[in-house]
Amino acid sequence: MNIQEIIQKTIIQALKEIYNATVEKVEFQATRKDFEGDITIVVFPFLKLVKDSPVNIGTKIGEFLQAQLPEISKFNVVQGFLNLVLSENFHRNNFYEIFEHKSFGIQPIDVQKKAIMVEYSSPNTNKPLHLGHVRNDLLGYAVASILRAAGHKVYKTQIINDRGIHICKSMLAYQKFGQRETPETSGLKGDKLIGNYYVAFDKAYRAEIKELQASGMDEETAKKQAPLIVEAQSMLQKWEAGDAETVALWKKMNAWVYEGFNATYKKLGVDFDINYYESNTYLLGKEVVQQGLEQGIFYRKDDGSVWIDLTAEGLDEKIVLRSDGTSVYMTQDIGTAIQRVKDFPDVGGMVYTVGNEQDYHFKVLFLILKKLGFEWAENLYHLSYGMVDLPEGKMKSREGTVVDADDLMQEMIDTAREISKELGKLEGYTDTEKENLYRIIGLGALKYFILKVDPKKRILFDPKESIDFNGNTGPFIQYTYARIQSLLRKADFDFSRKTSITFHEKEISVIKQLAAFPETIKLAADMHSPAILANYTYDLVKEYNSFYQSVSILAAKQQEEKIFRIQLSQKVGEVIQSAFGLLGIEMPERM
Repeated sequence: MNIQEIIQKTIIQALKEIYNATVEKVEFQATRKDFEGDITIVVFPFLKLVKDSPVNIGTKIGEFLQAQLPEISKFNVVQGFLNLVLSENFHRNNFYEIFEHKSFGIQPIDVQKKAIMVEYSSPNTNKPLHLGHVRNDLLGYAVASILRAAGHKVYKTQIINDRGIHICKSMLAYQKFGQRETPETSGLKGDKLIGNYYVAFDKAYRAEIKELQASGMDEETAKKQAPLIVEAQSMLQKWEAGDAETVALWKKMNAWVYEGFNATYKKLGVDFDINYYESNTYLLGKEVVQQGLEQGIFYRKDDGSVWIDLTAEGLDEKIVLRSDGTSVYMTQDIGTAIQRVKDFPDVGGMVYTVGNEQDYHFKVLFLILKKLGFEWAENLYHLSYGMVDLPEGKMKSREGTVVDADDLMQEMIDTAREISKELGKLEGYTDTEKENLYRIIGLGALKYFILKVDPKKRILFDPKESIDFNGNTGPFIQYTYARIQSLLRKADFDFSRKTSITFHEKEISVIKQLAAFPETIKLAADMHSPAILANYTYDLVKEYNSFYQSVSILAAKQQEEKIFRIQLSQKVGEVIQSAFGLLGIEMPERM
C-alpha cells in the first residue's frame, strides 16, 4: 500500500469517527510550491457531508492523521486545502526502496493483460521517409516502449503501402527514364532512387497536362487523359492481374526501397516485430462486409455499392464497397484489423499512429468494428498527431522538396559537431568517440524536441534550438547524466550501505521527484503521451541540478553525506537513462 492509499484509508476513518460521515474517495493534489508540504488533500468535497468550515475540517483531519501515522510530521491548512508534511524517516525509507530496486518504475509484463499492437510509420514505397515519418516513428516507438514498461505485452507493426497508382507512377517513370539504373550504379539509397522517379513522373505528367491544355482541353480532362496517367493505370491493372513482367519490376524496386527504409530505421533507432503489406491486405474486409450486410449493419444502394449509416452517432454515411465490388481504404482497414487479431490472438487492443488529418477516418473505423461485435474494438486508440514544420515552411512531397529523414538526421549530427567544437570540451576523445558523441547528441536533440511536445500539437522544429545545452532540451538532460557519471567515477569509496543523515531540503525534493517515476510511466501509457515522460525527466534534471548547486557532494564534510549524495546521484542517473531509453534516446557517458 503506497502512502496515498494509507492516508486515504486513515482520512475515511477520521471522517467516520469525528463526523460520523462516510466517504469512498479522497482528492489529492501536489502541494503548491509556495506552501509547505508534500501531499495536499482537497477538503471542499467533504462539505457535502459535514456541517463545519473547511478550515476546521482540515485541522481536525490533520490532527487525526498526525496522531495515527508516523509518516506525517506536521500539517497546515490553507482555506480548503490540507497540506501534509511527510517525515524525514518516510523520505529515507522511500529512497532506499527506490535505490535498491534495479528496474525502478518498470513493471514486469502482466500475463493477465491482453497484448496491444502499436502501428506506426506505414510508409509508401514510392519515396523515402521524411520529417513527418520521423515524428510518427518516434511517437509510435516511444508509446510501444512506455506501454511495455507499464506491464503490457506489445507488438510493434507497420503496414507498408506497396501497391496502387502512386507506386505504378514510380515504376513507369523508371521504365521510361531509368536506363537500368540501380542503387549501386547511382550511389543512392534505394528509397531515394525510387523517390527521384516519383518526382520525375510528376514533372513529366504536369508537362503533358499543360500541353493538352494548350491544345484546348480543360484541366480536369487533361489530367485524366494525359498519356502517362493512362499508362500508369494500365500498369496497375496488369499488376492486379499478376502480369509477370510488371510484378517482377514491382518486386525489384520495392526490394531497393526496403533496404533504404531499413537503413533509415536503424539510424533513427526504431524497429518492428511484424510488417504487413497492402499488397496482401487490400482484398481483406470484403467477406466481413458481406456478413455485415446479412446482419443489417451495412446496406446496399440501388447502384450496388455498400454503405453504413452512422448519422445516429453524429457521423455520416460511409461507403465500404464500390458499386463494382472493389474495396475502399475503410474496407481494407476493417479487414486488416481483424486479420491482425487472427494472427495474434492475444491482442486485445491496437494503437494507430497516424496524423490528425485522419481523425474522422478512425472514428468511423472504430465505430464500424464495434458494431461488427468485436470485443477488442473497445480498446482501439488513434494516436493522432500534428504536422511538423521547419522555419522555412510547410513540407511538400510531389515537387521533390520533402524534408528527407536521412538528411535531417545528418543535419542534426553536423549541428551537434559544430556546437561541440565551439564549446571545446572534448579533450582526450578519439575521432571515433567524437563522431559517436555527435550522433548521440544530435539524434537525442531531435528525438527529445519532438517527443516533449503533446502529440496533438503542431510542431515548429528548429534544429539549432533543439541542440541548445540549456533549457528543456535533450542535450541539457544528456549533459546532466554525463555529469553524474563523472561524479560516480570519482567516488573512490563504497557507497552501497544505508545512511541516516539529516536531509537538506533539496535532497527531499529530488527524492520526491524520483518517487513519481512509476506513476509517470503509468500516466504516459494511459494517455499514450511520451511528452509526459519527457517533461518529467526535465523536471527531475532541474531538481537534481538545483541540489547539485546547493550542496557539496564529494567535498561534503561528513562521509555519510558523501555516501548518500552519491547514492542519490546514481539513482537519478539510472532514472534519466531509463526514461530516455523508453523515448529511444541514448545517453553519453562523457560530454
